[in-house]
Amino acid sequence: MEDVPEFDHAHPHERGRRSMPVVVLTAVDPVLGNALTTSLLLDAEEAVALRYELVPESTVLRRLVVAAGGVIEDERVDLDHPCVSCAMREDATAVLARLARTPGIGAALLAPPGSADPAVVVGALRPHQDLWHLAGATVVVDADAAVEDLLGDDTLAERGLRWGAGDGRSVGEALAAQIEFSDRIVLEGDPAGPGAELLEHLRAPDQHRVEGLYALEAAALFGGALDHARALRRRDARCVEPHDGPAVHGTWTLDLSSPRPFHPDRLLENIEALGGGRLRGRGRFWVPDRPDSICQWDGAGGQVSIGAVWRTGTELPTTRLVVTGIDPADRRRVARAFERSLLSEREWADGLAPWLGAEDRLAPWLGERHGERRPG
Repeated sequence: MEDVPEFDHAHPHERGRRSMPVVVLTAVDPVLGNALTTSLLLDAEEAVALRYELVPESTVLRRLVVAAGGVIEDERVDLDHPCVSCAMREDATAVLARLARTPGIGAALLAPPGSADPAVVVGALRPHQDLWHLAGATVVVDADAAVEDLLGDDTLAERGLRWGAGDGRSVGEALAAQIEFSDRIVLEGDPAGPGAELLEHLRAPDQHRVEGLYALEAAALFGGALDHARALRRRDARCVEPHDGPAVHGTWTLDLSSPRPFHPDRLLENIEALGGGRLRGRGRFWVPDRPDSICQWDGAGGQVSIGAVWRTGTELPTTRLVVTGIDPADRRRVARAFERSLLSEREWADGLAPWLGAEDRLAPWLGERHGERRPG
């Protein structure tokens, strides 16, 4: 059971002003998400849930406002574009403001469709806080299905969870994003099984783990304040850290780091060995033909996404990947592929001058290079 702070509706940045706390609740398993919502509504009579459900193959969402006694509203919402940001900006912000002005309503759970990224949800909501404020982000995870959900190759489309025709994410990618952003992780199922062990390797020390749907009290949930900067740091590949955890069921985490960049050609040759299979991998890397770029590595469920996301400062970037898996053979394969993908010590000793004007082999994945900067 968690330590329960006093249930207070004062906006943390607007002392003395009453403000409705809003908690973003995500789950790739809609049954678990609805069960936790029901439990919390029964625990807080003044709370309601604002829930969105996908209408398949359309730009329409079903919006429900639910209280402990049942459904208050059930409407269809037509969106200009079928994306999370649009849904939050076009509909949720106005509905939350209306709920905050409604007598008898003192708190709200915001439950977007199961594949939603809470970082995107919160990013769209934050500028509109006024009568309400974001009190936290919570994810509920099925411990008994966590290994398959996080490391398996199911896609959101195969589960009927994708936002639109262009959403090609794996279930693991969506769930990992929810876990990493949330300040509370509610674990339902065996707390000592393989799924719970995997979660411990992925969970940051500052995230609260709650065992069981009914162990989370509404006062603890609504009494806090979302630390957006900390949540984004957990998602930032430049700040990736290994969290490790127990290994009773064979879960392992590798912390692979080097000052050397990946060799573009050898990265392409080894990318399947480095990122394929039942793995969760995150981190950053660089390549010698674009030393002004920090590239992101994000992989789950056999899918890997890479991109040149940030510009460097005055110093050269570094390469660091944190990879978690369950198969010992995968651990050996990934470690070898990482080392093979780097510039060799001899290539590194030659400096970056040989890469001036080199063909940009990774442009299809990283995008076109910015203006040339002479390597030092």
